[in-house]
Amino acid sequence: MKAAIFHGPNSLSLEEVPVPDISDDEVLIRVNVSAVCGTDVRIFLGKKTKGVRTPSIIGHEIAGTVAEAGANVTEFKPGDRVGVIPVIPCRKCYYCLNSMENVCLSRTAIGYEFDGGFAEYLRIPKKALEAGNLVKLPDHLSFEEAVITEPLACCLNGNRKANLKINDVVVVIGGGPIGLMHVQLAKIAGASKVIVSELVDHRRDRAIKTGADVVVNPEQESLHDIVMNETEQLGADAVIMAIGALQLVNNSAGLLKKGGTLNLFAGFTKDVMSEIDPNLIHYNEITVNGTSALTRSDYHKALSLIASGQINTEVLISNGYTLNDIQQAIADVRDGKGMKSVINI
Repeated sequence: MKAAIFHGPNSLSLEEVPVPDISDDEVLIRVNVSAVCGTDVRIFLGKKTKGVRTPSIIGHEIAGTVAEAGANVTEFKPGDRVGVIPVIPCRKCYYCLNSMENVCLSRTAIGYEFDGGFAEYLRIPKKALEAGNLVKLPDHLSFEEAVITEPLACCLNGNRKANLKINDVVVVIGGGPIGLMHVQLAKIAGASKVIVSELVDHRRDRAIKTGADVVVNPEQESLHDIVMNETEQLGADAVIMAIGALQLVNNSAGLLKKGGTLNLFAGFTKDVMSEIDPNLIHYNEITVNGTSALTRSDYHKALSLIASGQINTEVLISNGYTLNDIQQAIADVRDGKGMKSVINI
């Protein structure tokens, strides 16, 4: 089979490798669609290393078809259309037992400890099947729609951490695919107004299509002034950082009203530091928190939202890539060209 093999920072090559063997308790997936996540870009650049092996196959946003089911597998059969929940919790540690399986102490993941979806075939290990990490897709859902489920599930986790409530004013920093998922989820949660800060013109246009009420080019306008004018000088109830820009953390905190929440949704490079004015936290009683990955429950909720037509997936993706274009697909996400690169395999 063809697979994009990751050999280390800035080294990814399309190679012929054997189709994975499966045991009687495993499933082989024919990958129909994979999508490039910003985390894949960070892995490619060497900015994220935890759980990453070399050489290996990365890619954790996956939708496909069961090609082969082991003799002991009864829930799935060849031809089933499936999505993959990449994070596999141990289900036994303190965090798993306290509704935080996304930060499981012993978690493993497809695309990290196990080979991922930038390949024609994918092995679903026994522990993933036992944990329910393979999910059947509704018949009416396309693979291109279904592949958005995993990142949308992460955004559901982020919206929950941002403490969104009915009638809130929400600011989303970054209008890429993740940012526009947050826009849609904030609206579903009942936000009265969503303000998006984004440098790229076509992404601001897409933000309007997904329900943003105000879009801002922060190079040409004062985001702070606009947020204050839109909130009677109180500030936003929540700010979600959908880009890992260190220099924006303190300014984002300054957009909040007293008692508001700043959610650092996007990942940051290991060992980098950001300054924040502690008085913003102390005197304004704001909450600063983060988001890591997703739970299995988040995935099922996200899939239901997409299947019911509540999420506009078309505006989130850029089609036309194949495995032959894998490096270009990653580069386009890195450079902000288009939206989420979707690889048809």
